[in-house]
Amino acid sequence: MPTQFMKSTLAMGTEAAEWVVLLHGMCRTSRSMRKMAGELEAAGFRVLNFDYPSRTASVESLANTFVDRAVSECRKQGARRISFVTHSLGGILVRSYLSRHELPELGRVVMLGPPNGGSEVVDRLAGLWLFGALNGPAGRELGTGRDSTPIRLGPVTFEVGVLAGDRSINWINSGMIRGPDDGKVSVERTKVEGMSGHRVVHATHPFIMRHPEAIRLTVHFLRRGTFD
Repeated sequence: MPTQFMKSTLAMGTEAAEWVVLLHGMCRTSRSMRKMAGELEAAGFRVLNFDYPSRTASVESLANTFVDRAVSECRKQGARRISFVTHSLGGILVRSYLSRHELPELGRVVMLGPPNGGSEVVDRLAGLWLFGALNGPAGRELGTGRDSTPIRLGPVTFEVGVLAGDRSINWINSGMIRGPDDGKVSVERTKVEGMSGHRVVHATHPFIMRHPEAIRLTVHFLRRGTFD
């Protein structure tokens, strides 16, 4: 899939100094983040929403290539501050990128349904051929064991707000997960050491980025650094 940048259409002005990069989740596209993009633009942010081929490479490779490309694009547009709003795998890409790269312009990060502690679903299914075919190398890195990429990344050292869903429409997956979950990740495993805030919304994993409360909380955190 070619990378396709979807830039904000806001006029250049004071708000142009702050850009928000949107990173979709596994097997999704920038279309899944369009509602979020529109609401962020309405709130005064400049938005960069783009596609990346989530199933083609490892977490580190995807982060080095596509998060770096997004940062470069924001800098070209004159960004003085760069924040991120991510869904699922997108949050792990940001953590991976920032573990190896300095970003002086870094603002705040909101993660929606991130597998920060991995997912038991990956533990159970990662060895299956079909799982690998559907989710690629990065998908197999998101388990809960010692080799889990998100767990090995360690604590975050930047402002992060995490939103977790507690509604599932995938009862097969939920049967593999301990505690409340969104059909892919447990509420508990969305958490990461060092985060600035954590909230639960009554949303499913595939659609949390479109949930009105999740959008409201995302805008609030980007502005204030808190969900309160």
